[in-house]
Amino acid sequence: MRILDNPTTKPDLIKSSTNFIDENTIKGVVDIKRELLAVDSPMHYDCEQLLIENGSNQADLWGINLYLDEDDLDDMVEFDSMINIRPSQNNRSRSVEDPAIREKIKQVVRKWLI
Repeated sequence: MRILDNPTTKPDLIKSSTNFIDENTIKGVVDIKRELLAVDSPMHYDCEQLLIENGSNQADLWGINLYLDEDDLDDMVEFDSMINIRPSQNNRSRSVEDPAIREKIKQVVRKWLI
C-alpha cells in the first residue's frame, strides 16, 4: 500500500502491486483536493487511513477500483467503495454520485497513471 509519488505506467503498477481484486484490478483512494492517489490495499479503508495519516481530509477522499487492463479511462475507473457512502455530503451509495467529483477523480488518476 502506498501513495504514489511519481507518475507510473499501468504495467509498472501491476508489477509493483500485491493486493489484487482480480488479475489486473486494484483498489485505490483519491484525494481530490490534494490530487493524490493511494493504491494497493486489501480494503479502500486502508488507503483512506494512509492518506489521512499524511494530511488528507476524509471529506476529500473517494474510493475507486482501477481496472489496469483497460485502455479507456472511463472503463478503467470504477467509482465503487463503502467509504463513498456519505449522507452528510449527499452521497448515499457506494458509487460517487456527483458528476463533477467523478471528473475530478478521473483527472487525478490521469495525472498519476501515464
